[in-house]
Amino acid sequence: MDNMTKIQRSLTMSRIRSIETKPEQKLRSYLHKAGYRFRKNVKDLPGKPDIVLAKYKTVIFVHGCFWHQHDNCPFAVKPKSNIDYWDKKLINNVVRDQANIGSLELDGWRVIVVWECEINRDIELVFPRIVSELLSD
Repeated sequence: MDNMTKIQRSLTMSRIRSIETKPEQKLRSYLHKAGYRFRKNVKDLPGKPDIVLAKYKTVIFVHGCFWHQHDNCPFAVKPKSNIDYWDKKLINNVVRDQANIGSLELDGWRVIVVWECEINRDIELVFPRIVSELLSD
């Protein structure tokens, strides 16, 4: 059973952001300080990638562990109430992610997925991997 009223739950859920999340902001700050220029949330591309580095023909998705069901992540726990709704919702998110990544790759884009927990845990470990992928041919 949910320990919040419907009004409290609605208010909580309405405050969850889909763009301009703290992990996105942190990663963009690191990229900008390193001299990389990018566009944010480009609507013309499948999945509306969080970061688009056109010069490198690369997009970066910053996935929330819960919403995109990060494998073996403690933050990707499914809710115990309204199970049918959440199973369908979260599975659809994962399927949509895979379709968007496939479309981008078919169009010649390099796709990098960075998880919220990786950025929050230690961006100093994540950032060199991203730069390495940007610079590889």
